[in-house]
Parts: sequence; C-alpha cells; structure tokens
Amino acid sequence: MLKVRKSSLVVIMIVSLFILGGCGEVLDKFNDASENETTDIDNGVNGKNPEVLMPVQEYTGEEYTLRNGKETDKIANENREIIKKAAKSFFDEEYNTEVIVHNIVGNVDGATVFVESVGEPHFYTYAIIPINKQEKEILVDQVWSQEGQIENAIMAGIYGMVMEDEFQHLTDLIEEVNQEYDLTGLTKEAVPIGANQFSNEYYFVTIWDEKNFEMVYQEYLKKSNRSSKEWEEMIPVNKIKPDEISVAINLYMAKKNVEPSQEAFDHLIEKIEEADNIPKGRYGISLHDNYIDMKVASGSKDNSLELPVPEDIIKE
Repeated sequence: MLKVRKSSLVVIMIVSLFILGGCGEVLDKFNDASENETTDIDNGVNGKNPEVLMPVQEYTGEEYTLRNGKETDKIANENREIIKKAAKSFFDEEYNTEVIVHNIVGNVDGATVFVESVGEPHFYTYAIIPINKQEKEILVDQVWSQEGQIENAIMAGIYGMVMEDEFQHLTDLIEEVNQEYDLTGLTKEAVPIGANQFSNEYYFVTIWDEKNFEMVYQEYLKKSNRSSKEWEEMIPVNKIKPDEISVAINLYMAKKNVEPSQEAFDHLIEKIEEADNIPKGRYGISLHDNYIDMKVASGSKDNSLELPVPEDIIKE
C-alpha cells in the first residue's frame, strides 16, 4: 500500500511552492543561516544581499548550498563516483527507476543528490546519502529520501506523460508571452536543483491528493516503462479535481535592472484563464526581476509579483 500520508503531502506542497524559485524548508533545513542569510542592507536589491544574486540566465545551480554542508560537500565531491553509484542503485532497487545524477550538495549529515529520471515518465527528485564525517565514509547502505517525495515525483511524471499535449500547449503559451514581454525561465541546467517532480524551465507540477494515482504508482513499481496509452487507461482523469494538482509558474524578466512587469504578469494571468487546452489544476504564478539568489535558488524578492494561493487560477 502506498505510504504517502496527508501530512507528508503537506510538506511536499510547502516545498514545491518555494522550490522552483528556491529550495524550501525540507531541503533548506540543512542550510547554514550565516551562509545564506539575506539582509536588508543599504546596497541590497529588494532586501537581498547583492553578493548572492546573479542573472538567472547565468545560473546553473552549481552555486546552490545547504545548511552546515561545507564539510560534507567537500567529502561528497571527493567521493562523487561512489555517491553516484549509490544513488543510482537506490532508485533502481527501491523504485525500479534509472536516473541521471546531477548536483551533489553537502548537507549537515550527508549529501543531497538531485536526480532526473531517464526516459518517461520524466521527473526530478532527490535522495540523501549519510556521511560519517569523522571517518569521511559514505554510508552507501543507508540512502533515503523524505517520505512521499519520490512517490509524488513518480505520480507527477506519469500525469505529465498522460497529459503531454496539454502540457506542451501550456509551454507554448508561456513561451509566446515570454517572447512578447521579454521574459525568461530557469536555465535547463538549473532545473534539476529544484527536485520539482514534473517540471521544466517555467513551471513544476505537484500531485496534492494521491488517491487517483495510488494504483498507477503500484503498477509503476512493477513495470515502469509503460506507454502513455497504458497509463492513461489506469488514471481516471475525469475524476481528478483541479485542487488535487498544483501547477506553479515562475518567470523572470530577461533584462537586468528592470522591475517585474505588471503588464506581462496580468497578461499571463489572462492567457491562463482563457486557455482551454492546458492541464487541469490549480495554477500559481510568480514573476521576478532578472536576478536569482544563487545560494538558495530563489528569485523571490520584495518586488516579485505573485498570485497568492487563495487567488490561484482553477482550470477544470
């Protein structure tokens, strides 16, 4: 039986609300406040220390850090091949999934390993490998992840596969607005650092209520390489309610030193509201200036334009 409690999904949702614009509380619990603290200083940019900001087009996620992770980060990178092998084995044995390892980031007790699934269903997630700091030993037999995180990623990936055409329409819509108003998203290299389930440079998807996906998850563990049609036959798409799925859109101004465009923000909201060929779900939208906090992978600042949760767009 699928062990994803409601409380776990709440944690996942909280993380997901922040993670594309920056890693949230679950991953960020490892961060060192002295390393990542952003303060409202005289030469700051909307409350952010300018030393941690960089243009989003230049950000690859390599600069991302986790709390109290300096020591383990060094050990992890000295043992990168061991960690990659352990992470791949963990996903293969526990989740019947082949993965590509991207960023490896030290945390207080080990290394957080950001991965991408190979082929379809396509998703991003992470695992944590403990490290014995005294012995500088990688505990390859104790790999784990936050409860529900990987399961939710798999479910979101299957949903993305089944709704491939609708998500392509959504991507096309966003890119049209981007071109018209000179907006942009994350670089492709930075997408994995978010571990954002089913995602791309512009948005990420989180399954909020797993009840309609329990069977497909169990079937995935038995056979992960099914066709889109096979998955579609298992998912009762018509029974899924918009509140059960969230789609978080995060965009940036493409030019430096300009404020987020209210006109562009309003236009994107209007386009999403009018669209009839995009996936059902609850849509949140954020538009940031050009700069991203490289330490926490967040574009959110005092001047960011955001559609708050109570005002999310509901697409049936």
